[in-house]
Amino acid sequence: MILSRPSISLRRNADHALAPLLLALAAGAALILLLVVVFLLRESWPLLDDGGWLRFVTDEGWHPLEGRFGLLPMVWATLAAALGAMLIATPLGLAGALFECFYAPPVLARLYRMMVALLAGIPSVVFGLWGLTVLVPLIARWQPPGASLFAAIIILALMILPTVALTGSAALRGVPASLLHGAAALGMTRRGIVTGVAIPAARGGITGGVLLATARALGETMAVLMVAGNVVQNPTGLFEPVRVLTANIALEMAYATGDHRAGLFASGLLLTLMVLMLAWFAARTNRSEDHG
Repeated sequence: MILSRPSISLRRNADHALAPLLLALAAGAALILLLVVVFLLRESWPLLDDGGWLRFVTDEGWHPLEGRFGLLPMVWATLAAALGAMLIATPLGLAGALFECFYAPPVLARLYRMMVALLAGIPSVVFGLWGLTVLVPLIARWQPPGASLFAAIIILALMILPTVALTGSAALRGVPASLLHGAAALGMTRRGIVTGVAIPAARGGITGGVLLATARALGETMAVLMVAGNVVQNPTGLFEPVRVLTANIALEMAYATGDHRAGLFASGLLLTLMVLMLAWFAARTNRSEDHG
């Protein structure tokens, strides 16, 4: 008891000393984000001023040399690619997380977790290179030209799958053991414990992971640029070439000037706002789960 008092006191002092540092770091991160948004807004303002933002939805197509800056085809392509990737990656990632946490032997679970972590670390350009040289020709044999929305969806699904699996696994491992043991003591089967106790208890973390993975899909550039075909048109079919907002910025920023350059910055601002909305929704979901 005598020995525990200095220990508790030292811990409290360390907490008091650490709190201002953490507050400063958090404020610095928020300031960087604010500066990025302000920078994007300033650079895109020449086109946004005086109601110019309406041109993004009213102009027919993206033809900067003719003064037309319609973003809707690329917005729809971006949303379609991210949504398709999420529909593929979410069930696969969640199934992998359930297998690792409740069904796999410990050795196999560790091996699976290591492989998923390695998959998450592969650079996006490597995914794009594989898609360009293997996936696109394979699709082209079936539905030419191969470079298409479908190829972009497959590549994005592979890229966000580790995020869904790892965050899902972390959420499932965070379920209190007392809940699982209580359910087992009541005679529930393993399937009943997984579907009736573990998944509902981890729902907030799983949803947050899926939303963060979707945000990554929205912002991915190089891999999508290499396999999507980069034709500015509304996505009316899975096997048609499309261009997403990120690819549009990467392709044209090198030579853009004037309103054309401002339009590209407006594309970046729109993407940032979409990702911020997803992050806000993920945080709100986790908060509502925490409160019950």
